[in-house]
Amino acid sequence: MVFTSVANFVRSRGPDEFWRKRKIFKMAAHYIGRSRNCYSLAIRSVHRALVFATKGRALKKQDLANLWVTRITAGCEQHDVNYHVFRESLSRSNIMLNRKSLADLACWEPFTFKALTDIAQKRALEEGIAPPKGNKVLFVPKRGSQKKT
Repeated sequence: MVFTSVANFVRSRGPDEFWRKRKIFKMAAHYIGRSRNCYSLAIRSVHRALVFATKGRALKKQDLANLWVTRITAGCEQHDVNYHVFRESLSRSNIMLNRKSLADLACWEPFTFKALTDIAQKRALEEGIAPPKGNKVLFVPKRGSQKKT
């Protein structure tokens, strides 16, 4: 492209601007209203959506980790083992299973998980591993558990 003056060179953005805007408009294609058609609003909305997507990926990892711990804890409670004692005993027994694997075993393979809890209980007794103090809930008040006078 030949420019007759520097002013025309500076003002001409050419195809670069078209493709840059097209990329934003493609990401905003499903939006409603002006945020779909107006570039300044579209770029703001797309940028916000990308920020939320980035945060969402981290939150998804945290949510899954919490779900795995909840499932393992529920499996441990069925077999009268504390979660922390269970994990520590397995690591001292050189059973290196991550939380996802243990959660899958607790949900879908109850006999395998029972075998792991037996191993953990045996190791905890041998090593003298005690559950942490103060985590046991002794009584949870429920509706109807208190007598009316």
